[in-house]
Amino acid sequence: MTKRTGFAHGEICWADLQTPDVDAAKGFYAALFGWRYEDQPTPDGRSYAMAFLDHDLVGVIAPQNPQQQEAGTPAQWNVYFAADDAAELAAEVPHAGGALEFGPEAVADTGVMVFFAPPGGGTTGVWQAGSHVGTARMEEPGALAWAELLTPEPQAAVGLFQQLFGHEVTEYPQDDGGTYTTLMAGGAEVAGIATVPAGEDNLQPGWQVYFGVPSAAAAVAAATEAGGVVLVEPEDVEEAGTIATIRDPQGGVISLLEV
Repeated sequence: MTKRTGFAHGEICWADLQTPDVDAAKGFYAALFGWRYEDQPTPDGRSYAMAFLDHDLVGVIAPQNPQQQEAGTPAQWNVYFAADDAAELAAEVPHAGGALEFGPEAVADTGVMVFFAPPGGGTTGVWQAGSHVGTARMEEPGALAWAELLTPEPQAAVGLFQQLFGHEVTEYPQDDGGTYTTLMAGGAEVAGIATVPAGEDNLQPGWQVYFGVPSAAAAVAAATEAGGVVLVEPEDVEEAGTIATIRDPQGGVISLLEV
């Protein structure tokens, strides 16, 4: 078990789900991860669900905004990088070649949120901690385990993250001639960046969020039983482990990593 009480600038600290049906998503992810929930009201009279493993907060399932609902947008997992100063980082985004999409905006006393897109796309969250620092557990079953950006412009995206967060990088040559780059903070790998796989219709540009499971095969079976769709069957990936990718009944895509 890896418990966390804080995150350094440039580390992945949080992931949440925006979905058109919060109650249905709660049932699906409870079946998949064993999450329990505490519902909280939103300012517009709806509610979002805080997801827990035992007493530890590991995620949130939130309703979509009205624009997403009107457009029929599928559910989407968001990933957040910790930042010392979200407003300062937001001001730097255009100079680094990115596009500022939202914020900075204070979320009550919990923290300050920003969303931006690197070159090639891939909405990315930034979180400056207030009372909420991020996930309380990582790299264990039911908790955030990894995130990677699939992009048509990997080199430009890497450059942006280096400029914004000061990430160091490690590059891994791939069999197809490409490179898988990991972003590093404090000497540890915190996220990956790779080219969108050619001919892979199930994996689109954007962030792939990975949650830990004890068995990818068992998790895939549970997801299917709960109404999900398997996009990538469990497979052993060199230096990563056994991975699968599924789509929940509301369209949210999530990857599963054996831990």
